[in-house]
Amino acid sequence: RHKNSYHCSQSSFKWLKNREEAMTIFYYFAPLLLFRLAISVCVSDIHISRFRDPKRVPDFEKFCSETIDIIQPVLVLVTGDLTDAKTKDKLGSEQIEVEWQTYQLILKRSRVMEKTKWIDIKGNHDSFNIPHLDSIQNYYRRYSAWHKDGSFHYVHRTPFGNYSFICVDATLSPGPKRPYNFFGILNMSQMEELSSLATESHHSNQTIWFGHYPTSTIISSSSGVRMVMSSATAYLCGHLHTLGGLMPVLHSRHPQGTLELELGDWMENRKYRILAFDHDLLSFADLNFEEWPAVLITNPKSLLYSSSTHEPLVKILHSTHIRILVFSPSFITSVKVSIDGVHLGDAHHVSGPLYVLKWNPQNYSEGLHHIDVTVQDAIGKSSTQGHTFAVNENLSLRFGFLSSLILLTDHYILARILFGLTVLVQITLLLIFRYLRKPTLKGPPGLVMLTSFSLHVLSKTNTFYYSVLILSLYTALGPWFIGEVIDGQMGICFSFGVIVGGHFLQGSLTFVVGILQMIFFNLPLMAYLCWCLLLRCQGHSFCSHIRHVRHFLAVPIHLTMLLLLAWQIYSCYFLQRTYGTLAFFLSPMKTWLSGNWLCDLLCDPG
Repeated sequence: RHKNSYHCSQSSFKWLKNREEAMTIFYYFAPLLLFRLAISVCVSDIHISRFRDPKRVPDFEKFCSETIDIIQPVLVLVTGDLTDAKTKDKLGSEQIEVEWQTYQLILKRSRVMEKTKWIDIKGNHDSFNIPHLDSIQNYYRRYSAWHKDGSFHYVHRTPFGNYSFICVDATLSPGPKRPYNFFGILNMSQMEELSSLATESHHSNQTIWFGHYPTSTIISSSSGVRMVMSSATAYLCGHLHTLGGLMPVLHSRHPQGTLELELGDWMENRKYRILAFDHDLLSFADLNFEEWPAVLITNPKSLLYSSSTHEPLVKILHSTHIRILVFSPSFITSVKVSIDGVHLGDAHHVSGPLYVLKWNPQNYSEGLHHIDVTVQDAIGKSSTQGHTFAVNENLSLRFGFLSSLILLTDHYILARILFGLTVLVQITLLLIFRYLRKPTLKGPPGLVMLTSFSLHVLSKTNTFYYSVLILSLYTALGPWFIGEVIDGQMGICFSFGVIVGGHFLQGSLTFVVGILQMIFFNLPLMAYLCWCLLLRCQGHSFCSHIRHVRHFLAVPIHLTMLLLLAWQIYSCYFLQRTYGTLAFFLSPMKTWLSGNWLCDLLCDPG
């Protein structure tokens, strides 16, 4: 019925100047069902938990039942971490069936899958401690709405075109316990599959890619995941949780023009996103749960998020109306529109959430302009949304440096380089001072001379030289520990990756852990040994130098080293809680090193 009325209406609009104007007038008479086909919702990092935040579950159920009823999207994308999968002490990780059952119960009680297309994909938490995809522990297959592992292509069809949504599944299989699946991996065959899906989407009006991991935390082969998705308008993801509140907005643009839009988590911040395609121009708003009215300006769209490569931006210049989507559980009393501080009038309601106000874009053809929309509902709540726009396609705005650095840097490559450099610096220092002639302390020594002398003493004392050298080499080459990386499956962890279940998972977070080991233990240990040896050369023992060396220097140095040793011992405890008792005892990098250093300190603290 709607399809027939659509074609009938189209035939009666032939006299209008352009198709954009025809579609605008058509919206006056179109049913809500047809218009809302362009609206979708995204939510990420729900983290249904058995142990934490009792409000998280009822809030999410209210979102599924009430918020979705108000917005009425045709598609909801849930970009991973459906469950928390962490033990009560937050150190261990395992798939907890009751969390998955709670998630499924919310979907059933809210009947949200009867109201919209609900696509939920896996995140790294949903892959913790899973030996293989066919494992009984892979509760995602049993309790999610989508059920299917792997990347896929979903096409949303409308009377005015098709819209492609391509999922990037970079979760690990097998899935190790935390923390070594913080980064996603796409192997060669997965990249070829994604390339094929990208080719399939070329006939769609627009393409959106979505996944759990930001591209900066995906290890990909070949040309890289950003190049494969270069034909997409945007990539939607989560995972970073606004970096603990430090980066509430994490958006950027790939060099190829694709937007990367990380969405803040539901877990702590109750964030969700509304997206809409308005004449093939993508607009979105990141919102807080239960903050009404929700406002999304779709025309003119924000210049910062505009892409002449992927979007027909010329349609803004030829448009006849400002278009705004307004959502609220209460009746909307006013929608006031102003541009550059000048009030243009009140937008009037067309159908469903659509409000429009006639405008002449030619009046804003030069330079940048700012649009503000203030909405008020019947119970007195109000909301103001605005953005900078431009009718001229040649203008552009850039995203912030820090957001781009976080989202566009391949962090596993950066971590690999920094780890290699820190190891190389320590080994180079040892080798240089090993074969340089040792100086003597004559006259008033300066800091440089004392440092050089102490490094010479350390490098030419075989016990210390070989101990520190072997420690550096071992940190780089491992293995760090052997234990149950997955319950029931033994694994070996190196700096360059993890071997488990006959699979090699490339190094990523392991390099970050290696950097922390070098900076907070290996290098301070070498510096501490140099200082102690220097004091011995000056004739001081541990007790005597406390009396002869100023307290403000000696005491903080000893306390700092004790704190670093405590950190190393806590790492051993974390290892035992995470990967089991066997990993605790078979860990040369943590347990053996800490035990040896502690014994040496107790036997001879000087």
